[in-house]
Amino acid sequence: MITANWPELEKKYLMFNIKRPQPVMVRGEGVRLWDEAGREYLDFMAGWAVNALGHCHPAVVSAIQQQAATLIHTSNQYYTIPQIELAKLLIENTVFDKVFFGNSGAEANEGVVKLARKWGKINKAGAYTVISTLKGFHGRTLAMVAATGKPHYQEPYKPLPAGFLNVPYNDIEAIKAATNSETVAILIEPVQGEGGVNPATQQYLEDLRKWCDEEKLLLIFDEVQTGIGRSGKLFAYEVYGVEPDIMSVAKGLGGGMPIGGFLAKQHAAVFEPGDHGSTFGGNPVACAAGIAVLNEVLNNNLSEHAGKMGEYLGSRLRDLMSKHSLITAERGLGLLRAIDLRDEVGAEVVSRCHEEGLLINMVSPTTLRFMPPLIITEANVDEAIDILDQVLGEF
Repeated sequence: MITANWPELEKKYLMFNIKRPQPVMVRGEGVRLWDEAGREYLDFMAGWAVNALGHCHPAVVSAIQQQAATLIHTSNQYYTIPQIELAKLLIENTVFDKVFFGNSGAEANEGVVKLARKWGKINKAGAYTVISTLKGFHGRTLAMVAATGKPHYQEPYKPLPAGFLNVPYNDIEAIKAATNSETVAILIEPVQGEGGVNPATQQYLEDLRKWCDEEKLLLIFDEVQTGIGRSGKLFAYEVYGVEPDIMSVAKGLGGGMPIGGFLAKQHAAVFEPGDHGSTFGGNPVACAAGIAVLNEVLNNNLSEHAGKMGEYLGSRLRDLMSKHSLITAERGLGLLRAIDLRDEVGAEVVSRCHEEGLLINMVSPTTLRFMPPLIITEANVDEAIDILDQVLGEF
């Protein structure tokens, strides 16, 4: 490897759109990362919930290597076996009937909005408005910034595309008040990730399903972050027992490879040839990785394991809350969890954890997020808690 001052080269060549910590990561294995100096880190970010099986899982590496040596890309112009096999796995293990593959969560959510608008043309006299929630997050494209209920993300890009309305989360009356003749769908995260790891209440999702049925609206779940076992089930809708009409997926599906998509029940799958497309969508290498990930999750009960480890992580975080008055709350679902801090010291806590070899994430100055790989053990959780305990004692 060429030795260089990589942070300085980044400043020279890359747009400055994110403040990165100083370590330059060069290798990953399981729940660990190593930087160019050989320092080891326990990874409780998992590439923002992407590395569901940890880093460089043998099954994923093997699938990628084999497919890359066979067929890398054709576009969607032709049938390819990995895309069909992955689609079959997803449909057979969910309540949906059809799937479309793209490259990311944002692209998946763009696709579900297009699908909903097409459905509205056919079934609701051209209704097109999508109701989403404040503190929600659905991606960084222009339309998804409009769907994302965070004003500070929206302000630099106004005027935003029309057809999106943000209302408070876990508030069915706000949904009802916002619904009118132009409303076609409700787009919701079962657990708000970027918004602070806020789980929906059972009653809220049940009421949403009932309202959508009464008003002839599509219910769309964004499971980009909660999907592929992280919730304790393969998808979070199973935890709640509430079925959406359409669901977006991404992140953990590819185990590190870029892939996203959306699944729809037959009545909502209204696309026809030419309505939607993606040059790289359904890429054979990405789909081969997705097959490997799903097989590992399904065949090794990793969803159930994630649920148990999530409960254990939550209990250990609550132990810290009883010890450190700085922590005011703990919440989450499965292996997507968060703690709130009394003071706005989140950035400092994250930085000190990094220095001590634990990688975690701050979603606000007072909220820390934990989204480790599904393969973590109680020993990994204990190790993370010990580091966090030490760091919190400094504040």
